[in-house]
Amino acid sequence: MMIINNVGYNHRHDTDFFIERPNGSGDCLLLILKTDTIFTIDGQDIFVPKNSFFIYPQGMAQYYRCVPKHEFANDWVHFRFGEGEEEEFLKRKIPYAKGVPSDSVEFLSWCIKAIADEYTSGSPYAQENMEHYMWLIFNRVSDTLHLPDKEIKDAEHEMLLTIRHKIYAEPYIPRSIMWAAHEVRMSPASFQYYYKKNFGVTFVQDFINAKTEYAKMLLTSTNLTAHDIAGKCGYRNYEHFTRQFKERCGITPLEYRKQKK
Repeated sequence: MMIINNVGYNHRHDTDFFIERPNGSGDCLLLILKTDTIFTIDGQDIFVPKNSFFIYPQGMAQYYRCVPKHEFANDWVHFRFGEGEEEEFLKRKIPYAKGVPSDSVEFLSWCIKAIADEYTSGSPYAQENMEHYMWLIFNRVSDTLHLPDKEIKDAEHEMLLTIRHKIYAEPYIPRSIMWAAHEVRMSPASFQYYYKKNFGVTFVQDFINAKTEYAKMLLTSTNLTAHDIAGKCGYRNYEHFTRQFKERCGITPLEYRKQKK
């Protein structure tokens, strides 16, 4: 199993920041760069732009610093691969000691934050969860390198759009984040992140919106009682239905029906 030795999220440093480790850090080092950075590789300075991924293998010298007169900011993880894991990592064709610019840096940083939260959580599942987020990072970087950007975004959007169509077409069927994540072959955390990124609203809130739209249709096109409509929208509790309806429409279901007559 992968071992996380230390992690830092959104660390910021002054304009004199530099790292010099001639023998490396004793483990692998993953960096998410939030500012431009200068790396020294085999005696040569290499500029890597902000919003990039960078990884040092275990045993490699680590020399990097901020751009002169600029502050430095990054996320980082010190870790060791478990047995057979480095081979799996290399299959993703992610280069060591080379900056990989990414338009998914917010997602990568979010994963680091999740790792940092797990690291201090005390959960018996923390190690397993941290490894899960590490592979999410590696998979996303591999996609950035080897899949056309439009193909990634189109496939992702289409899968999520299918879920959205389902909840609006059948808002009365119980749906959960776990169900939706399974449908699109994502982890629950990744699904929630990308759903909001694509549609500007969380899955849970959008599902409630779908129920509300369905209720509005039934209120104006049928003679069903408000209690019956609550049931047909998947609510077991009428008060819960009324509260969520009013939060979105500003009036109760019965007031909405009267207003639309």
